[in-house]
Amino acid sequence: MTMTANISWDGGVSFKAHAGTGHTVMMDGPAEKGGQDKGSRPMELMLMGLGGCTSFDVISILHKSRQDVVDCEAMITAERADAIPAVFTKVHVHFVVSGRRLKEKVVARAIRLSAEEYCSASIMLEQAGVEISHDFEIVEVA
Repeated sequence: MTMTANISWDGGVSFKAHAGTGHTVMMDGPAEKGGQDKGSRPMELMLMGLGGCTSFDVISILHKSRQDVVDCEAMITAERADAIPAVFTKVHVHFVVSGRRLKEKVVARAIRLSAEEYCSASIMLEQAGVEISHDFEIVEVA
């Protein structure tokens, strides 16, 4: 499967990323590096991509497991190296899964399967040496 993206300069340190699917994302740097805060930082987008990838998996697995999920939030924190390149060294994903009568073992299994088998972004970062951890909480809703 081939994916494409075109990145075009938008002045200063701002860039527009055009995905092959037709979607556009703005990227920009911080003011101290000439940015105007017109978009997310590229490394933030990597974290967002990881979060979207694993959340997609978790929701899909929970639905296939017939869990009554009404919300799923992935809160991600990351540490970066002090030296250049300032790569991610550790990433932690905390899931808050809300629903009715959710089974803890099923939620744990969905997160584990995403981390170990399905989430391309997470697995790619781990193969590059990033330490990735996960935990979760379940919120019962009426």
